[in-house]
Amino acid sequence: MGDLEIRSVNGDRDASVAWLRAVVTGFFKPTSVLSDEELEFRLARQPMAGARGVFDGDRCVATYDSWPQRLTTVGGAELTGHAVSGVTVTATHRRRGLLGRLMEPDLRAAKERGASVASLIAAEYRIYGRFGFGPATSFTNWKVDVHRSGFDRRWSPADLDGSVRIADAAEVREVAPALHERFRARTPGAIDRDGLFWERMTGAAPMSPPLQPATHVIYRDAAGVPRGLVAYVVDDEWTHGQPNGTARATYFYAEDDEAEAALWQLLMSLDWAGRLETGRARPDSVLPLLLPDRRAAAASQTADFLWVRPLDVPVMLAARSYATEGELVFEVRDGLGLANGRFLLSAGKEEAECAPTTRSADVTLDVGALAQLYLGDESAARLRDAGLLTEETDGAAAHVDLLFHTGRRPWCPDMF
Repeated sequence: MGDLEIRSVNGDRDASVAWLRAVVTGFFKPTSVLSDEELEFRLARQPMAGARGVFDGDRCVATYDSWPQRLTTVGGAELTGHAVSGVTVTATHRRRGLLGRLMEPDLRAAKERGASVASLIAAEYRIYGRFGFGPATSFTNWKVDVHRSGFDRRWSPADLDGSVRIADAAEVREVAPALHERFRARTPGAIDRDGLFWERMTGAAPMSPPLQPATHVIYRDAAGVPRGLVAYVVDDEWTHGQPNGTARATYFYAEDDEAEAALWQLLMSLDWAGRLETGRARPDSVLPLLLPDRRAAAASQTADFLWVRPLDVPVMLAARSYATEGELVFEVRDGLGLANGRFLLSAGKEEAECAPTTRSADVTLDVGALAQLYLGDESAARLRDAGLLTEETDGAAAHVDLLFHTGRRPWCPDMF
């Protein structure tokens, strides 16, 4: 490995500057996109306690960051999570095992501190499976041809029980944190957000390149409580002398179906927009069901998003709720030795229990497959048919799917 050295950059200005520039380089952008203003803002405001880098002399050639996170599981319980982000290796130093040297000890330390799960957003699909991560949520970008949908563009906000109102950035920063917490508490797969996130999303924090200015709309219920929030931009496009732009949602949070329907209806009623693009919406959004012609809503992209890495299987499985009562024994294999073992899940009406056991396994799978199954975005039958889960007893996959069934799919709309 030569003179390569792993260092924490927290509290070291020069190392932090090198680390931040290495992140930009690692994501294939010139360091010039990181303006002096944004650099100073990040040095002053961005938490760096978990930021580590591999240094070749004074130059940072690999980056890694992690911090505590809260993740909502099925039923609304909160898991102690461990977020991983800012993972890069400079092209000149690839294939030297640098990511493994950064990630493996960090995951072990996270488990020792009590984290039951780690999470990340995987830019490259093939990298993270070898560390035990698996895709646990997905999203769909819906494209709606509003003109052919049958949606009545004469729709008026006056038809709502609640209200919609354009909000400035300051109001969004005031109401969004509490709204997002309520949204997160009822959305399996959702994660917590800090105040810095809302500064960035509303343009109060410098970003390179800067965010496109957006319009923010808040939906309030009949009691005046904020229940939904959307930011959108509209393309200025004309066809045959008529406005025919596209309304694009840049972020979208709805605490309930009433708020979700109100915000989608508002976006489809915009005078200059004949099309709607939802961005990273729920994969099972109610949006198509709002349309007289559902074919007008096409899923232009469906992709995995939040990846999960089990660290404490008994805690994970005991925390979530289940669709019915029953018992299952899972044989979990983990190449890093962090979460392997045989575990008995006992799902009851009110709560579940999970503990190591010597009973024979009903199913065998590795930690990445368990991650796909855990929040309900994947089925045991599909994992079995793909060779990612082995039935040790007849009908075990069907039993897993019966227990793990959820009415709505998990969703994480937030990048980190």
